[in-house]
This record gives sequence, C-alpha cells and structure tokens, in this order.
Amino acid sequence: MTTTTTDRPLLVLIAGPYRSGTGDDPALLAQNLARLEEASWPVFERGHVPVIGEWVALPVLRSAGATGVTDPLAEQVLYPTAERLLQHCDAVLRLPGESRGADQDVAIARERGLPVYERVEDLPERRVG
Repeated sequence: MTTTTTDRPLLVLIAGPYRSGTGDDPALLAQNLARLEEASWPVFERGHVPVIGEWVALPVLRSAGATGVTDPLAEQVLYPTAERLLQHCDAVLRLPGESRGADQDVAIARERGLPVYERVEDLPERRVG
C-alpha cells in the first residue's frame, strides 16, 4: 500500500461515540471522551491537528448555563457545534461504534466533499522539509 502525503497539516475531526450507549452516565461519558482523545496523538503524530467536537461544545454548553448533556439546551449546542466545526475541517476520522452524532458528522463531511477515514493509518502523512 502506498502512503499518501500532504504538504500542510490537516484539521481532522475525530468522530465517534460520546453519548451513545451511556445512558448519560458521567463515568461512561468520560470513558467515551477518553477513547476519542486516544486517537488525537496518532493524528498529531502523522502531522495533523486533531479536534473533537466535545472539546468545543462542552465549554459552550457550560457557559450557557446548562447543567450537562441532558439539559434541553444540549440539543441546541452539541450537534450544531460539530456542524460549524466541520466548516473548518479538512477531514474526518470516524472511530468504530454506534453514534448518531458521528454518523451525522460523516454525512456532513461527505456532503462537503471532505475525506472520511476509518483508520488513522489511512490519513495522509504530512511531508516535512
């Protein structure tokens, strides 16, 4: 398999389960976020900038006075944040697992013509020098 390369770092949205299958249990939400974050180093190591929608959405939600992901305001913040963030991303890394939000991220990315990767190894490596 030939490794593809790029001259510039890509902004890569890491999409995968966050709320799905958690029953909104804070410990399970934290586990899912940690799983998303585990992919950030390998993305960075390939020369890119990883981003996770919850890194942006959760502080916005807190600053709006919401009590957490079960607050009615969450529906107005979580998915719309990812959609807005995708306007700036160059690619999506879709991690395994059922997730309506991640599936929505992939659909938006494809509508915009962005590549969607299912493995970090498939991301192009950034040429340095």
